[in-house]
Amino acid sequence: MSSRAYPLEERYDLWKLATFIPNKHIPIHRWFYFKEGFSRDLVVLLSQELGVSQGEVVLDPFVGSGTTPLTCMERGYIGIGVDASPLAVLVSLAKTRIYDVSELSAALERCYREKRLKTGVEEVSAYVRRAFPSRNLEDLFSLRESIESLESDYARLFLKLALINAAAKCSYIYRDGAVLRFVKRPVPPLRPFFRRAARLMIDDVRKTCLRSGPAVILLGDARRLEAIDDESVDKIITSPPYLNKIEYTRVYEVELELFFGKKRQDLIRSYIGLVGRDPRRSVWQLGDLPDSAVLYFSDMFDSLAEMWRVLKSGGKAAIVVAGGVYPDRVVESDVILADLATETGFTVEKIRAIGKRVATSGRTHRIGAARESIVYLKK
Repeated sequence: MSSRAYPLEERYDLWKLATFIPNKHIPIHRWFYFKEGFSRDLVVLLSQELGVSQGEVVLDPFVGSGTTPLTCMERGYIGIGVDASPLAVLVSLAKTRIYDVSELSAALERCYREKRLKTGVEEVSAYVRRAFPSRNLEDLFSLRESIESLESDYARLFLKLALINAAAKCSYIYRDGAVLRFVKRPVPPLRPFFRRAARLMIDDVRKTCLRSGPAVILLGDARRLEAIDDESVDKIITSPPYLNKIEYTRVYEVELELFFGKKRQDLIRSYIGLVGRDPRRSVWQLGDLPDSAVLYFSDMFDSLAEMWRVLKSGGKAAIVVAGGVYPDRVVESDVILADLATETGFTVEKIRAIGKRVATSGRTHRIGAARESIVYLKK
């Protein structure tokens, strides 16, 4: 579809770096398992390739679980993260604060020992009640109330993330890609599990050396980065939600209701930003693509225009994307994204393919190969 040709480099040995797998064993990075995220090692590699220097500002407008800004703190950069999901913002905030270990330990012991009235249990939806043994759900509300009563903002943030993680482990929740299911099985009691999980997180704080921070984390829309000034960012390292892949709000709907009050009927497909757009609206002639792809790339055009605005002259960006698979075709997201970036004013330095999977229709008919790629841009 594109009339332009871009330098294409194949580095399929890097595929694992575009997954969350390496983060599972790294202190602080492992605090929230975000299957759709990329690794600290990828951020380190990209920051070296983009030439990020100490003290420079690195933006991730789709911050997810906070891997980019946390890595920036480890390397002495100034990290900024933006996300439309309140859960992503909470996770990223919690992972990018500078904590007092003694304060965290004292707050944990207070919350663990305190038994509060289990208010609010009856107000959650029947759907969420199905996700927990009744005792664990009651303890969740008790612990949540204790945490909210803490005076320290940082202790509240830290322990709330510990509770979110512990609650998932002490529930019937089973996440299978884009599907959220409840599987009845023996689960541990929540209160002692929460204490152990929080203590492990405190140990991570003790053993991690941060050279800058805390990072700036904002709830916002990548298509309208209103809180970020023109030409105030040196580099961008990010990965937007993949086309036609996973509906993030549905996968985490239990947490969104319990900790943010967002019930199932309030959760709409967000695509890129806070509010979906009319698929007929497109600032780019995308050709004969499914409506969802037109909408996605229209939103990505707006996001790229904002990246262009906030980047300094000579600034660079690395964007991780993947091809979209439909019953009759594979959409080359990297090439279309490169076209859109060119229209906004960027120079496309190269596209690096780091992953590839065979796409089939009906499990037997091969329709192509979907690439996972990094698009390198320069203003």
